[in-house]
Amino acid sequence: MKLPATATLDETAALAQALPAEIAAGSGTLTVDARALATFDSSAIALLLQARRLARAAGRGFAVHGAPPKLAELATLYGVVELLSLEGAGTAA
Repeated sequence: MKLPATATLDETAALAQALPAEIAAGSGTLTVDARALATFDSSAIALLLQARRLARAAGRGFAVHGAPPKLAELATLYGVVELLSLEGAGTAA
């Protein structure tokens, strides 16, 4: 799953609707590519948590790659950085 450059409320709502099909179509670890993320808000964190929950419910792993440092900071603020296992964030969490 690849996140767009902008992931605010409007964009994440559409992405959230596509999650069940995305998860059902694959196997193994659901990998979220966050390298393109430039503009986002707390709804991006909610989307990632929902993706993780659905992936785990389907017996799949979950990983986020290329997370920008600001996303890691936001996840830390909300106390969910460990749940999201943000890789490539460039921030010590």
